[in-house]
Amino acid sequence: MIQIPSWELIKKYDRPGPRYTSYPTAPEWTEAFKGPQYVEHLARAEKAGGPLSIYVHLPFCREMCRFCGCNVIATHDTSRADAYLDVLEKEVAMVAAHLPTRRGVSQLHWGGGTPTFLDEKQLARCHAILARHFQFLPDAELAVEIDPAITTKGQVDLLASLGFNRISMGVQDFDPKVQETVARIQGEKETVELVEEARRMGFKGVNLDLIYGLPYQTPDTWADTLKRIVAMRPDRMAVFGFAYTPWFKPHQKLLPQDALPKTEERVKLFLQTVEAFTAGGYRLIGLDHFALETDELARAQSAGTMFRNFQGYTVRPADDTVSFGMTSISDIGGAYAQNAHKLKDWADAVEAGRIPVDRGAAMTDDDVMRRFVINRVMCLLRLDLSEVEARFGAQARADIAAALQGGLDELTADGLVTFDGNLLQVRPLGQLLVRNVAMLFDAYLKPGTEAKRFSRTV
Repeated sequence: MIQIPSWELIKKYDRPGPRYTSYPTAPEWTEAFKGPQYVEHLARAEKAGGPLSIYVHLPFCREMCRFCGCNVIATHDTSRADAYLDVLEKEVAMVAAHLPTRRGVSQLHWGGGTPTFLDEKQLARCHAILARHFQFLPDAELAVEIDPAITTKGQVDLLASLGFNRISMGVQDFDPKVQETVARIQGEKETVELVEEARRMGFKGVNLDLIYGLPYQTPDTWADTLKRIVAMRPDRMAVFGFAYTPWFKPHQKLLPQDALPKTEERVKLFLQTVEAFTAGGYRLIGLDHFALETDELARAQSAGTMFRNFQGYTVRPADDTVSFGMTSISDIGGAYAQNAHKLKDWADAVEAGRIPVDRGAAMTDDDVMRRFVINRVMCLLRLDLSEVEARFGAQARADIAAALQGGLDELTADGLVTFDGNLLQVRPLGQLLVRNVAMLFDAYLKPGTEAKRFSRTV
């Protein structure tokens, strides 16, 4: 069990840092990487073969939640989804043309926004657009994010009939005052009903998302939310620390800053979460996910096959991810490629017959090696230098050993890690601060430049 760290230790390690859903992280990407560069990496992916992972960004929401850090468009006009799908259809065809033989899909994820902003006809059309060009493998994982406040049982039933088998529902917090403050009103009853409907329709995985660190959250109100969540018995839970970044997301300025839990209070809320969920039979996965011991995510962590990407922790059944829609990010052929952020820019590029990639980064050999190292730390909470050497060579081991010298003694003295000369192991206290441990291996971090680039690590 993770013990409550001292206030001095919290202050010492509470600094801005990446969440490492990618490496190199997004601030290192460049606008010199455009469509032509993406096409080159699609060609590499085509040559490599194997199943693909697909991500589709569906950006629409009926309301803008004040905590939101995603790229969304708030509107009540559902006809906008039809226009969006018109463009998406052209983008999928354009990209698929560069993958003439690599069409098998082992993983699909629809995110947003709120995918169930789309009505049943639009949801079916979105799936058909993909199925026209790609083949979903018999054991493929098809996952979708929903907002229980607007999702109907009919939509859940349709998604199941289309082959979706994992569903993720945003809850955040059940406390009425917190919900009103963050403009996310959602009843427990409607959430329970959709969880039950998803199970009735055969979804093999139900995930609930929570956020700690929101305004007016207290240990008592949070304990009540946690109790209700455990009673629903989801297969997995993602529990994110609220990232207050008003310089990046101006709508967060609407939140009462003086009501945000202070850093020490945030830590206690998270430790309260760990205690409640582990007592309920869940395993803390990496940084912020929980899974039943019988869930494949827990099994993948034990087997060393878990990975971290833009959707969080995953079993990672495909080496390459191709993504569609505005702001979506592909991880393919040794590069990250992000589509245009603005809806008009994305649509204009596609309508003109251009790949709508706006920025990205081609990974160097050193990037690939360090991404592996950081993923081992973030996912498995250990790093075996002999494994690094076996995969990447003696020089890679020497480079990582040198990186360790930059802070290993401090991390060890503070009880975050142990190291025997070959195996680095993250201790329970270090799991709370695992981003700080991973930052040791980041070749791009420059002291004093992180404040406006990343959320705080605690």
